[in-house]
Amino acid sequence: MDLRHLRYFHAVAEELSFSKAARRLRIAQPALSRAVQELEAEIGSLLLDRKRRAMRLTPGGEALLRETGFLFERLDEAVRRVRRAAAGEVGELRLGYIGPPTRAFLGNLLKAYHHRYPGVTIVLEERTPERVWEMVSKGRLSVGLTRPVLAHEALGLQSLLLCQERLCAAVPSDHRLAAAKTIAWKELAGEPVVLLARREGAGSHDTILAACAAAGFAPRIVHTPSVIGTILRYVEAGSGIGIVPESVTPETPEAKLIPLTPEETLPVVMVWSREGDDPAVTAFRGIVEEWLEAQEGRGGADR
Repeated sequence: MDLRHLRYFHAVAEELSFSKAARRLRIAQPALSRAVQELEAEIGSLLLDRKRRAMRLTPGGEALLRETGFLFERLDEAVRRVRRAAAGEVGELRLGYIGPPTRAFLGNLLKAYHHRYPGVTIVLEERTPERVWEMVSKGRLSVGLTRPVLAHEALGLQSLLLCQERLCAAVPSDHRLAAAKTIAWKELAGEPVVLLARREGAGSHDTILAACAAAGFAPRIVHTPSVIGTILRYVEAGSGIGIVPESVTPETPEAKLIPLTPEETLPVVMVWSREGDDPAVTAFRGIVEEWLEAQEGRGGADR
C-alpha cells in the first residue's frame, strides 16, 4: 500500500472536500481523486460517500481515518527520533576512562554533555589504559579518555590530546627529601622505588625508566602494584618513593607529592573509532573541543 495514497486520503477525510485537500497538498484535484479511488480499489471498500451533497466518510473511511491518524503520528515521531539520533541527541554513549588523570575535568564534561543532550544514556567504565584502547577498537566502548599505549597506531583509532600530566615523586613525610620543592631524577638513584606494574600502563612505566636512564641510573624497584593508589600506601608505610602523575594526590599527611626535574609528562588523550560516524561520539567530541578551547583561553589552566 502506497503511503502517499494514505496521506492523500487522510487530507480528504479531514477536509471532507477534494478541492480543499488538493490546495492543502498542493496537487491537482483530478490526481487526488484518482489516488483515493485507487486506494479504495486496493482495500476493496468505499471510503467516501460521494452521493450526498456534503461528502461524508463511510464506516470504513472513519476507521481508516483513525488508523492513519495514529500511523502518521507514529511516523512523525519516528522521523523526529531519527533526526535527533543523527544529531547526537538520543542514543547511548559508552565512555571508558582512567581514574585519577580524568578526575579534574570528567565530571564537568559529563555535566555539560547531559545538559545539552539529556536524551543520551551515558554508561561509564573505569579501565586500565590498554583495556580502554582495546574496548574502543572492538566497539565495546564509544569513546575513551586514557593514555597512549604502545600498540595505539596498530589499533587504528583516532585520538585528541587533552592534557599533559607532570611526573612527581611521592615521598614519605619523614624522608630526607620531603622538604624539597623539586627532586632531580638522579636523586632517586639507590632509593627504593615503587612503580605501577607495566602491564597496567606500559607507556608510563617505560617513560619513567627512560627518565631514570637519562639521569644515569637504573631504579631499584621494590614494588610494582597493579593499582596506582597502592603506590601511595607503600609510600605512607615508608617502603619506598613512588613515581606517579601529579593527579595521584596523597590522601594523608604521611606522603608528599614533589615534582621531578627535568620535567617529564604523561599525556591524556581521547580516543574513538575511525569506522563510522557515531552521532553521540561526535556530540561528545564537540563538548570536549569546547572545553579545550576554554582551557587555552585561560592560558592552559589544566596541563
